[in-house]
Amino acid sequence: MAKVSLGLGAAVLVGTVLFGSAAFAQGAAPECGAIQKTLAERKALVGRANSASQSKKKMTPQEACALFGKLQSNGTEGIKWIAANKEWCSIPDSFAEGFKADHLKVSGIRTKICSVAAQATKMEAQARAQAQNGGGGGGLLGGPGLTGSFKLPQGAL
Repeated sequence: MAKVSLGLGAAVLVGTVLFGSAAFAQGAAPECGAIQKTLAERKALVGRANSASQSKKKMTPQEACALFGKLQSNGTEGIKWIAANKEWCSIPDSFAEGFKADHLKVSGIRTKICSVAAQATKMEAQARAQAQNGGGGGGLLGGPGLTGSFKLPQGAL
């Protein structure tokens, strides 16, 4: 089964999460603190990605796809909230732009990882189907092997 290293993707996300926590420490209104829940979830997801990238037991492509899917959903939620509350909560342009850029990177990484996951799933299904249809043959290189008959030459050798 294929394993995925998440070092690149997870490292990219850390800056936005850390900056985001400090940016909203003092909101102008109680509703301005609502982004904290989204940022906390994002920090936890990034933490999972970072720990998976440093662990000896790597995530499967399917697990990584699911994790980055959650990160992408979280980013979409964050972007919507930032757009709706940017003026009221005095959200700095640099934070909003950084969050959007981070979201685009997550989307790109998710697309690549989920493509690998789909390919791995397809290959696993093919291998199972081949195993069920006669074990894949008995050829030397895993092919169907030789079939048919071979006549030995007649007469003196």
